[in-house]
Amino acid sequence: MRVTEIPITGYLDRFSHRPGETFVAHVTLREPGPYCTRLMRVISADPNPEGPGMRFEDLSHLLDQSQQGHRQEVRLGSYGIIESGPARDPSEACTWTLLVQPGVVDPSAAVLAEETGDHAIVLSVGPSGAEGSISWPGGSLELATKVPLKPKAWYRLWLAIDPASGRVVLGQQQPQEGEPVKVNGHAAGVSLPSSGTILFAAERALAPQRHFTGKLEDPAILRGFIEAFANPLAEMNQTGGEVLAAWDFSQRIDSSSVIDVGSGKYHGRLVNQPMRAVVGAKWSGREVCWRNAPRDYAAIHFHHDDLDDCRWQPDFTWAVPEDMRSGAYAFHLTCRDGEDWLPFYVLPKRQGPFAPIAFIAPTFTYQAYANDRRGGADAAYHERVRQWGAYPHNPDQHPEYGGSTYNLHRDGSGIAFTSRRRPILTMRPGFLSINDQRGSGLRHYPADTHILAWLEAKGFPFDIVTDEDLDDEGVALLTPYRAILTGTHPEYHTLGTLDALQTYTENGGRLAYLGGNGFYWRIARDKKTPHLFELRRAEGGMRVWAAEPGEYFHALDGQLGGLWRRNRRPPQMLVGVGFVGQGEFEGTHFRRLPASRDPAHAWIFEGIEEDVIGDYGLSGGGAAGYELDCTDPALGTPENAIILARSEDEPASFLLVPEEYIARRSTIEGDPPQKVLPNQPQLRAEIVYFDKPKGGAVFSVGSITFCGSLWRNGFEGPVSRILENVVRRFSVSC
Repeated sequence: MRVTEIPITGYLDRFSHRPGETFVAHVTLREPGPYCTRLMRVISADPNPEGPGMRFEDLSHLLDQSQQGHRQEVRLGSYGIIESGPARDPSEACTWTLLVQPGVVDPSAAVLAEETGDHAIVLSVGPSGAEGSISWPGGSLELATKVPLKPKAWYRLWLAIDPASGRVVLGQQQPQEGEPVKVNGHAAGVSLPSSGTILFAAERALAPQRHFTGKLEDPAILRGFIEAFANPLAEMNQTGGEVLAAWDFSQRIDSSSVIDVGSGKYHGRLVNQPMRAVVGAKWSGREVCWRNAPRDYAAIHFHHDDLDDCRWQPDFTWAVPEDMRSGAYAFHLTCRDGEDWLPFYVLPKRQGPFAPIAFIAPTFTYQAYANDRRGGADAAYHERVRQWGAYPHNPDQHPEYGGSTYNLHRDGSGIAFTSRRRPILTMRPGFLSINDQRGSGLRHYPADTHILAWLEAKGFPFDIVTDEDLDDEGVALLTPYRAILTGTHPEYHTLGTLDALQTYTENGGRLAYLGGNGFYWRIARDKKTPHLFELRRAEGGMRVWAAEPGEYFHALDGQLGGLWRRNRRPPQMLVGVGFVGQGEFEGTHFRRLPASRDPAHAWIFEGIEEDVIGDYGLSGGGAAGYELDCTDPALGTPENAIILARSEDEPASFLLVPEEYIARRSTIEGDPPQKVLPNQPQLRAEIVYFDKPKGGAVFSVGSITFCGSLWRNGFEGPVSRILENVVRRFSVSC
């Protein structure tokens, strides 16, 4: 199903600011015209009529403005650009060449182009094999080898042109795979570009198009007519032609710079963040980290749908008032044809005052799932959206804003970079991730408003910070608070965020981990491009794609990607529990264990007589669902951790995560691995509590759907009471 373009949408310069700082909004309209912006405080973003509903506080007295809007384009596709290439005599013979590994060969795509004025030289790959296109004042020529290229295979391509004779040769050759394939042509009166703009993985510098999906390595322009390459993998200074320019992609891998190792130093840049630190045509396999053998990683993986920044012009700015309370807010945009929301957070002033409690909005996770195309937005989904008045736009119908790190590029490779400088449809009030027949089907941003609405209803004063702020500022961001609450799915973290949380609890802070599958994947950020982060899904884990062998180390920071568990920082070390199983978006209940009635911990269950906890809920129908966490002393669960409750009757769809099958010689229960079957006792969620030195403490709920059960006929019931008891105790002075 494909719907029309969204009438109005946009994005902000960042997810959060403090009072006195300024948000910058970038907005586009399908049809240019007037639009209005009003400020709203977001209390609840669940459109389910059986739940708390969509609730906002109208703050239009702080912002209510009308202005003219315009259309701004999204330009997907990564490429490299050299603004001005080598100057030379247009009548001299030249050869353009590079190594190519096509990810797909249909449709035709440009891999190397040089353009200036009425001159253009383009090397492409397509269904007809290697393709060459030449245009000059008064003429043009197109050639194709007509020998199809194999996806995922390396080739040397070249296009040699001699203006004196008019002779042209287009060639392709697989290294160590036999004779080259060559096609001859004649271009009478041809002249060649000089000081032209060079493009890699696209053509037409003013409006790049025909984007290539696949890997490129060692593009070069050589003086002279090179009919064939004796060694297709030879370095450019060993080909017999004089190097006019040669770009070595193994240099500055951790940047967007493109370095020319020729004498002219025609350096350039990359656009839309293609993937670096990928194995090239000359990868030896002796090293798996690019930092130790850069020339093994002299390729760049370009994609037709990469997007690092929409680069839209700013539409309006808004300075956060000095007396603005910390919280969740949104700009509500309306135009003649529709509406949209731009959510954001306001932090407290740096000098305070501070509330006793801080909620950490897991914006890294929101960004990892940004515009996740799940494939479930069918007619039944859209009918529920219509009935509930939910957010109407789904990424399944809007690929123009780029995908999530859970989606694939055209060649089957996973999306490894995600940006917040684009419209994020999944981060909107009322967005339904799943057509959940037992609940609301919320995940991430709207699901976390269950916590915010609960805090509001219970009268707990709280501030909001984000994990991006935490990575930028470290533990100092948390030290003013007596208690920290996580979201329902704080899955993606940097070393900085983990260290800050660990230090906070070790120095007396109280942490309530209110979700499941948290602290799972390691991500990389570069503070020079804070809107981006990188993810390599390496070495196990529940994942929809896997990093290629040899490509486990991030380009941005050179560190090993993958699970924090593989980096010797499993979540059990921080919060006592870690991801153990996943199923469909459905849930079951917890049953209290004897420790919950021990006088030392009975305060957590004060006012609760039931043994069964959370056999209801707005997320999958139960408090223990979708993704489950449990204890594991072998992975760092503290010796003093107390298991207060455990899930039971897990749905048949639940399975252990892959790493649980290979991590130990026996299961948690001590059974041999061949007896590990779905729904056995080790597949469970556990509610855990433990004290830390200096008055610190950790409470973990072990389930991604737990906070969906805060609501029952209002915020009552045992799940709500448990959290109220914990937060009340955590937020008082020691």
